Amino acid sequence: MSIKRYTANKDNTITNAYGLARNERSRATGSNMGAADILETFSIYGQNTTSSAELSRILIQFPIDTISSDRTAGTIPASGSAKFFLKMSNARHSEQLPRDFTLSVQAVSQSWQEGYGLDMDTYTDKTKDSIDGSNWIMREKGVTWGKVGGDYHSSSYSAGATMPNYTYTFSEGTEDMDLDVTAAVEEWIAGTQTNNGFGVFLSPGYEAYTTASDGSILLNTSGQRTSFYTKRFFSRTSEYFFRRPYIEARWDSRVTDDRGNFYYSSSLAPAVDNLNTIYLYNYVRGQLRNVPEIGTGKIYVSIYSGSAKNTVPGTEKLALSLGGDVVAAGHFNVTGGYVSTGIYSASFAFTGSSTLKTIYDVWHNYESTIEYTTGSIVPKTLNSPGWDQYQQYATKITNLKPSYNKDEQARLRVAIRPRNYNPTIYNVASSEMEITTVPSASYEVIRMADNSTIVNNSTGSATRHTYLSYDNSGSYFDFDMSILQPGYMYGFKFAYHVSNNWREQERVHKFRVEDN
Repeated sequence: MSIKRYTANKDNTITNAYGLARNERSRATGSNMGAADILETFSIYGQNTTSSAELSRILIQFPIDTISSDRTAGTIPASGSAKFFLKMSNARHSEQLPRDFTLSVQAVSQSWQEGYGLDMDTYTDKTKDSIDGSNWIMREKGVTWGKVGGDYHSSSYSAGATMPNYTYTFSEGTEDMDLDVTAAVEEWIAGTQTNNGFGVFLSPGYEAYTTASDGSILLNTSGQRTSFYTKRFFSRTSEYFFRRPYIEARWDSRVTDDRGNFYYSSSLAPAVDNLNTIYLYNYVRGQLRNVPEIGTGKIYVSIYSGSAKNTVPGTEKLALSLGGDVVAAGHFNVTGGYVSTGIYSASFAFTGSSTLKTIYDVWHNYESTIEYTTGSIVPKTLNSPGWDQYQQYATKITNLKPSYNKDEQARLRVAIRPRNYNPTIYNVASSEMEITTVPSASYEVIRMADNSTIVNNSTGSATRHTYLSYDNSGSYFDFDMSILQPGYMYGFKFAYHVSNNWREQERVHKFRVEDN
């Protein structure tokens, strides 16, 4: 699992706009929209008078305590290994939509109440001293903001001392927001800053021009003498499950175990492609556990040729080439390391004789006084046929169930073979199909009812959070079903990177998510 979503637990729209009636001369600074299913930000210049300025801003907060607990539990990885993205979905409307504008996303520096207001048209839902909720003037019942319109961390970012400021530019105006807010979330998780959420509003250069400030407007001599009306997003109470705002944690959790896809070194390949990575999985009574003596430290691997019958390791370690986790040419040990609880890996190139049918990896401590486990590897020889070997693939999720519980964590096993695969007599007689490993493979999730994409594949992203892992049994990936709304049919689709291109596979692998 390398995606986790955290829906907003509080949001509101605050405004100093005038009412809709032509003769309205009072601003709706006391209005609250904390229970509305829409969030709105705008700037209107010169509508009430020739130089009037009316603004609307969004307040939104997320359950950072839950994110922190998930990190402690190991559900999401440590700082530096995960990125966090603010996702807000555009809400289409019939009003004027701005284009070519930039929103500021700044951490709120004071606590605030959400409130229960609904009216986004005439602003009749007010919060006053006796009613909970934030507005343009007050951040909670009986307590005002330091500045009208909200208090925000606006100074330049210094890790551990201040908060980062973000911007997001919209060219058409209809785009969703997908903003990397990793630094802010990490500050909240670390406790260096208090989580009061984000303010989302037009950047100063796009908010309305003003030459003075008072109890309802802010000085902004760098603002615009034109309107940017109106950008809307769905709120956390929206009936549309997948359009609610959330923070998405993304990380690369791939296991790239080459034990079943191990190649001899070749002059045809660059050094990095001659490296093979193998893994040790230390299961104790069905649970992954760290090797007690190793913990999260170094572990060592030696490579042996087969015995006369090629059934067990020989008596002498094989010398290895420099590269990967081999620190010098001619060394007999690969210096492996900790990956996650109970999992260790080691990378090396192997330039042994191609007459070796099987080699053996022995995992041990530094002194070689304790041998933890022994595995076997059948190396392949790299050939260059001189033509593009691209071919179509047949794909099957071998353990896909018709339906899943909404809280289920599923590991999906993916069998891949060339579409024109012709089994040998041995394969026909064997219960196992020959395994094809596609090192770069990615999945996406669609909802079958409307063919909408729920989880985009990460083929163009550095996070690679939808890439498939692989081991000696083939490819696989973990998926958190809580991301999906129960009561619908979904489908997994795959794309494989072959012949220097991403190739989308045709088949959709369907399943349903249920509420119990």
